[in-house]
Amino acid sequence: MTATVTVDVGTTGVKLCVFAEDGAVLASDSHPTPTRRDAWGEVYDLPALFELLEVFVGGLGATLRAEVRRIAFAGTGESGGLVREDISLASPMILWHDHRGADYLATLRPQDRSLIYRVTGLPANANYGISKAAWAHEHAVDADGALWMNLAEYMAASFTGQRWSEWSLASRTLALDLRTRTWSDAVCALFGLSVADFPEIRPASYGAPLLEHVAAELGLHPETHVHVAGHDHMVGAVAAELSRGEVLNSTGTTEGILVLQERASLEKTFEESKLANGIACTAESNTLFASIPTGGSAFATLQSLTNLSESDLIALMDELLEDYLGGRIELELIPVVVPQFRGAPPPTKNALARGLIAGVHSDTSERDLVFATFLGLVMQFADVLDLFGIEPRLVKVIGPASRNRLWMQLKADFLGVSLAASRFPEVVSRGAQLLATQRTVSWSDLQPFHIEPDAHRHQALASWARRHRPVWNHLLATPVVSEPAPLLRRVT
Repeated sequence: MTATVTVDVGTTGVKLCVFAEDGAVLASDSHPTPTRRDAWGEVYDLPALFELLEVFVGGLGATLRAEVRRIAFAGTGESGGLVREDISLASPMILWHDHRGADYLATLRPQDRSLIYRVTGLPANANYGISKAAWAHEHAVDADGALWMNLAEYMAASFTGQRWSEWSLASRTLALDLRTRTWSDAVCALFGLSVADFPEIRPASYGAPLLEHVAAELGLHPETHVHVAGHDHMVGAVAAELSRGEVLNSTGTTEGILVLQERASLEKTFEESKLANGIACTAESNTLFASIPTGGSAFATLQSLTNLSESDLIALMDELLEDYLGGRIELELIPVVVPQFRGAPPPTKNALARGLIAGVHSDTSERDLVFATFLGLVMQFADVLDLFGIEPRLVKVIGPASRNRLWMQLKADFLGVSLAASRFPEVVSRGAQLLATQRTVSWSDLQPFHIEPDAHRHQALASWARRHRPVWNHLLATPVVSEPAPLLRRVT
């Protein structure tokens, strides 16, 4: 038997797993993602991050460690830093949502932004790596020969001494030409960079040998190889056996919508919708993707708004599901919640957008607010899915939302489409293992269950949405201040 260690560094959590060849989970652990603040924003606490991995591997026991032959790294797509030839850092390792490079986008002309989309398939946005790379070069000390690398790529480099990029991560930098699949001279020049500032691109199947001293320190077999599996949502799509005509709903702190396609969608309509094109981890398909900033994080927001404990909120959602299925929810009394608690999704992608509520009356209860929030999440999802211009035959759901039956049933009923949700807890980690080992993929391995839409409830929700669409659209058009408003905290 051989085993694979997977490391998935998400926005809020680090997932560590060991898989057997057949996909069985032999060990797993999770921790909050270690970050810290610097003078400009948020960066990874790298010593703490590497310590998590070292402690996890060290705790596996000698017998299991001896079976490990692969380590696969996955993570968010827009993080990164400058990595020198000796694998030391010439800049901080910056988080994906950090906007310290925004000033490098402010000077772009409309024709520059259109060029960027036609070449890279991405809207010009400070989330993507290239503006951070420009910032890093300006602020770096001794950056000669340093390359811009994603966090997952840097961790792999630290274990192998080699610097390379992976296709799905490269396609999230805003520097890759999707048609030629090479770094773009024209786009790099807009940011004062060169294609020489980015590494060679290799597929997720590529494995570099673990450095001898690292193998000894971790107690791993000297023939262990290291892989960069790729961007977390795209890696999850591999495990979900996503095919064309299906939609992947990848959930976590945020919510992702991903489809596979034969060619990139670079037309003006997609540019205006600010959908993100990319390359799948296998490099065999193109991807079209949208990120909805508020996903599972809405749960914490509801806890704050209602002052309910986690267990009480879960119990309330179970009650609401039972009442909803039993026809005991009076939809006409449900307020409208635009759940932009962490910013707006496409087509605006406004990081400063805030959640809004309308239709509150004297009898509105916390039950109404909770139900309305998940209904708002579903309506927001449907609006973003409309931008894709497709009618999916199936929506595959992975991540924590699959455990929220109220959310899932509302989504199936609102869309009028079947959902298949995975019971498997770490789909991205499983995808990383599959990419590293090149084993056959099967969606059934993820123990999916189906949530079917109900025609009567679909019509009722459609009627509610039609009645409230003018209010919804008005709230979406509500201007926001140029800086976030100060938060008011309850004093206890």
